[in-house]
Amino acid sequence: MQQSRTQLDATDRALLTALQKNAQATAQDLSESLNLSASQIGRRRQRLEESGLIQGYRARLDPARLGLDVQAFIQVQLASHGAQQGASFTRLLTTRSEITSAWTMTGEADYLLRVYCPDLAALNRLIHDVLLAHPSVSRVHSQIVMDQPKKDAPLPVD
Repeated sequence: MQQSRTQLDATDRALLTALQKNAQATAQDLSESLNLSASQIGRRRQRLEESGLIQGYRARLDPARLGLDVQAFIQVQLASHGAQQGASFTRLLTTRSEITSAWTMTGEADYLLRVYCPDLAALNRLIHDVLLAHPSVSRVHSQIVMDQPKKDAPLPVD
């Protein structure tokens, strides 16, 4: 079920853009850049949080400094497409910290996984010992990221 779209004015959009750039900005910092009082900024931010438009705040970490030197995208094709197989595979995804995001897809692959591993051996173990070992999986295709010329960007709100 799709959520209804939240109505935003220009100030809401500017606030969301600023928060995506720096979620730690104080109401005072934001008030100066958006030409509103800190209390107005605080009320707007709270309304956007309560509406579910702002889902949370998190730190963006440097994978290389954590020793996660291999990033890959893995396409997974299931052997069959029953509800039980899909649920079983989805449960597997939630147990593996190296799988940082997953999407269900149209086309040849059923899932697209984004993974971070310390090295190629760990990626190999994930593919062979975890993904291919799952009874619902018939095929995987991996692509190792060589470089990321555009980092994960904020959502366009304007």
